[in-house]
Amino acid sequence: MKTTLAKNVQATDRAWVLVDAKDQVLGRLAVKIANILRGRHKVTYTAHVDTGDYVVVINADKVRLTGAKEDAKEYMFYTGWVGTAYRRNVAHMRAHKPEFIITHAVKGMLPKNRLANDMLRKLRVFAGEKHTHEANNPVPFKG
Repeated sequence: MKTTLAKNVQATDRAWVLVDAKDQVLGRLAVKIANILRGRHKVTYTAHVDTGDYVVVINADKVRLTGAKEDAKEYMFYTGWVGTAYRRNVAHMRAHKPEFIITHAVKGMLPKNRLANDMLRKLRVFAGEKHTHEANNPVPFKG
């Protein structure tokens, strides 16, 4: 039996998937999104080729975290100047930039190479119910 490997020209068959993040646990949701972006759900999955689909996430501000992570989990930022590192907790990020919470979690679950940048560009995150990709007819994600 032969193993078929996808080529870059075969990876143009991409679908749009709509994921509702309302009341879903962040880590488990990020794994599902990362698998769709990588193409792990397809028969033509090949590790070194980007065969994944586009993902539109709505209700990013309503994602759920378990335990005390809302106040205890922190994101660190660094401007590049000496002594200018600062930290923000999840509650602050949810109030100011809720898209970052899901994007950061998904980015951590993608491979650490140049291919991950292309995969992350296919992720579109929106804080509320509305999104700008109705013309692409995203299919609701079941799972």
